[in-house]
Amino acid sequence: MSTRSDRRTRITVLVALAANLVIAVAKAVGGLAASSPALLSEAAHSVADSLNEVFLLAALRRSRRPADRRHPFGYGKERFFWSLLAAVGIFVMGGCFSFFQGIEALRNGGDEKLSGYVAGLVVLGVALLAEGGSLLRALHQVRRQGGLGSGLRDPALRTVVAEDGTAVVGVTLAIVGMALHMITGQVVWEASASLAIGVLLVYVAFRLGRDARDQLIGEAADREASDRIRELLGEQPEIDSVEALFTMKTGLDTALVAARVDLVPGMDSERVEEVAVRIKRAVAREVPEAEQIFLDVTERGDPEAREAWESPAATGERGGA
Repeated sequence: MSTRSDRRTRITVLVALAANLVIAVAKAVGGLAASSPALLSEAAHSVADSLNEVFLLAALRRSRRPADRRHPFGYGKERFFWSLLAAVGIFVMGGCFSFFQGIEALRNGGDEKLSGYVAGLVVLGVALLAEGGSLLRALHQVRRQGGLGSGLRDPALRTVVAEDGTAVVGVTLAIVGMALHMITGQVVWEASASLAIGVLLVYVAFRLGRDARDQLIGEAADREASDRIRELLGEQPEIDSVEALFTMKTGLDTALVAARVDLVPGMDSERVEEVAVRIKRAVAREVPEAEQIFLDVTERGDPEAREAWESPAATGERGGA
């Protein structure tokens, strides 16, 4: 992903941060004035989102640092780490507090302040417009970067879209819950809205956290890139067969490639070295994300080669939840 795309993502995150900070203050003041559990849940949601935007800004800055002696494969996975922290923030600060507010409202009842609730609904209406505007900005960038498929590869942008989309749904639930509370006088409606917001936030946090976990522990490169690399290796006249191919994402748009290949017989060591250099250059040229490429020359009849060839990593199968 280019530096220009990073700048666009940074602007999108800053827009979301500004919106969430203003909305969090407004929701907190309105929620305390009206003693509204749904509005206070939404305030906690906005505070969590604001903190998460700070995490994402750190991810954008730190993940672009060049490789050094301590981290020879670069700092690309910083993006995944900070996205994981953002998911934890959504779960703890947003989801858990929403559950607490909903349960407390069911236990203790609600404070009936009609004027306070009217002000709270006005705050939520403004919040809905602001969150909707931030979501549209994020979706516009996703469309510019290739749509829902390739556009959401960036965990920072994916998190902003998830947060803003969740915020729009959460604000809508809070409005419905507060309105029904005002109409019926039954706090159960608003408490249910608060609990629903909690369920929504926990689900979103789980999905974002699972994606970040997969990337942190060493997710394979995209299937299209892996297939293209295998195809390129198979097209080389000096390669008799590709015994195994291993890939691992080292960043948003970089990957490590390790291939075990069987060369045609009759080549001396100097020729093997020349061929290896040329093949690696060809792969890097055709698949730009293949930043680090390692070739291991082996015999096809080698038991270790056969074991590697049949392994899940080489065949593309996935294990675990």
